[in-house]
Amino acid sequence: MKGIILAGGKGTRLYPTTIAVSKQLLPVYDKPLIYYPLSVLLLAKIRDVLVISTPEDTPNYQKLLGDGSRIGMHICYKVQETPRGLADAFILGEEFISGDCVCLVLGDNVFYGQNFGELLASAQAQIDEGGAAIFGYPVANPKEFGVVEFSQEYKVLSIEEKPQKPKSNFAVPGLYFYDNNVVAIAKKVKPSARGEIEITAVNNMYLEQNRLSVTLLGRGMAWLDTGSPGGMLKASEFVRTVQEMQGFYISCIEELAWRKGFITKTEMRKLGEELQMTDYGQYLIALSNAEVY
Repeated sequence: MKGIILAGGKGTRLYPTTIAVSKQLLPVYDKPLIYYPLSVLLLAKIRDVLVISTPEDTPNYQKLLGDGSRIGMHICYKVQETPRGLADAFILGEEFISGDCVCLVLGDNVFYGQNFGELLASAQAQIDEGGAAIFGYPVANPKEFGVVEFSQEYKVLSIEEKPQKPKSNFAVPGLYFYDNNVVAIAKKVKPSARGEIEITAVNNMYLEQNRLSVTLLGRGMAWLDTGSPGGMLKASEFVRTVQEMQGFYISCIEELAWRKGFITKTEMRKLGEELQMTDYGQYLIALSNAEVY
C-alpha cells in the first residue's frame, strides 16, 4: 500500500503566519505539523509515501524529510500548481499509486490513541478485496464537517458535506483508504460549485457501489484540527500535556520507524545524537538505552 500526504493550500485561515511558510511546516509543540500525518502512515506500516505541496513549499519539505531513507522509508514529492480539491491528490499521484491501494492523510490532521494502530489495520483489511474505508469521529458541531450516517450494523448510509441538519454527530476526518480504482473514480468527479474535486464525491461513488465502509474512532481517540490559530494552540497544548505526563512522545517518526522495524535501534540512536542539544534528541537517545520500552 502507498501513502499520500496532501500538504498544499495557502493556509489562509492562519494568515499572516502562513504568508511565508507552509502551515504543515509550523510547529505543533516540539515538531513540525507534517510529522503527525507521517506518523499515521508509519503506524499503518506504509513505507512508500508521496508528499504533495505547492511549488514554493515543496523544496522545504524535501529539506525537512529528504528521501525518507533516514527512517527506512521512501518519500517522493509532487507539485500541485493550483489547489483543486482533496481528490486531486489521486490524479496527481496516478503514476506513484500505480497498481497499489492507497492511504490519503491530510497534512494538517493530528490523531492520537492507544489502539490507533489496530484501527488502521482494521480499515486496511476492509479494502483487501476492494472498496474504500473512511473513519467516523464524534463531534459536538457536526454542521462544520463532512458527516457520515451509518446503520446499527455500521453500514454507511450517507455522507454529507457540512449539512444543515446532520444525520449523525460523526465527522469524517482527513484519513482515507482506497483500492486502486480511486484514480479512475477521481477523474470522473466534476468540480463542485467552489471549483474543487471533492473527496466527498469520491466517497459517494464508492457508496453507490456499496463498497464504502466506516471505522469509528470513539472514546480514547483524539482527532485535532489545526486549521485555525486556536486549533494549533490546542493541539500543541494537548501534545505537551500528554508527553509530560506519560514520558512518551507523540508522533516521533524516528521512534515509530524503529518500533515498526524500518530502522535499527543503533540507527535511531544516531538520529538522536544529531539532535542531542534538544529534548527531542535526548528522548531518542534515552529510548535507545532503555532495556524496557
